[in-house]
Amino acid sequence: MKRQKRIALINDITGFGRCSIAVMAPIVSAMKIQSVVIPTAILSTHTQFPIYYFDDYTSKMNDYIQTYKDLNLEFDAIATGFLGSREQVDIVVDFIQNFKRKDSFVLVDPVMGDHGRLYTTYTKEMCEKMKELICYADILTPNLTELVTLLDKEYPSYIPALEELEKMCEELSLKGPHHIVVTGIPVNDKQILNFIYSEGKSQALYVDRLGEDRSGTGDVIAAIIAGAYLNGYCFYDAVKKATDFASLCIAHCEELELPHYYGLCFEEYLYKLGEEK
Repeated sequence: MKRQKRIALINDITGFGRCSIAVMAPIVSAMKIQSVVIPTAILSTHTQFPIYYFDDYTSKMNDYIQTYKDLNLEFDAIATGFLGSREQVDIVVDFIQNFKRKDSFVLVDPVMGDHGRLYTTYTKEMCEKMKELICYADILTPNLTELVTLLDKEYPSYIPALEELEKMCEELSLKGPHHIVVTGIPVNDKQILNFIYSEGKSQALYVDRLGEDRSGTGDVIAAIIAGAYLNGYCFYDAVKKATDFASLCIAHCEELELPHYYGLCFEEYLYKLGEEK
């Protein structure tokens, strides 16, 4: 039976704030790919809001996933985002071992921290668990904080040179990922660098810096990379499609003067993601 391409999205569900599955699912759908959601937690708003409701889904995840095992579902890609515990990492590894095929791929967004600081849930033990997960990744989308943490390095007091970034990505690729993009490196007040390392070759992709950092940007970028790569884009072009779209949305947010924690206003631009190359 012929079917649409299908991506499993393993991440939390947030009602208001435009992050995680709330942005990933519609973006993937706009790219003519079926999204299948595996929730890790359910939140009313994300944690950068002053108040939020949080429901940890860890204890329900195995029973939830068992349905897909019993149905013998097939996935063309698996994309993972924020994971809040060691147990969730183990559940995700089991999911990958059960559902990844020779012709499918895994994208891991190691949501561990930013600006040189790890999130409070990321103890040394949790960081070690994340290193286990990246061994299963074909595509990895860390920021600079996550890149150095996964390599047991200190966060640099300067912006690393391209040669240094290449060496770090090469070292990380030996653990499994074929394609790595180090996202959101602030070069200066005007530019942001996305450093791309793909099967031994590196490229620098610069975008204009528009306002302050916005919640959910990494989820938008990861979703578009996964969708574009599944739709036949080379890795560089997939990253460029993602960063171009994010920049468009950020510019619109700046026009509307929205708070940074409201996420990216992507809705009115979704049609662009369905356009052919």
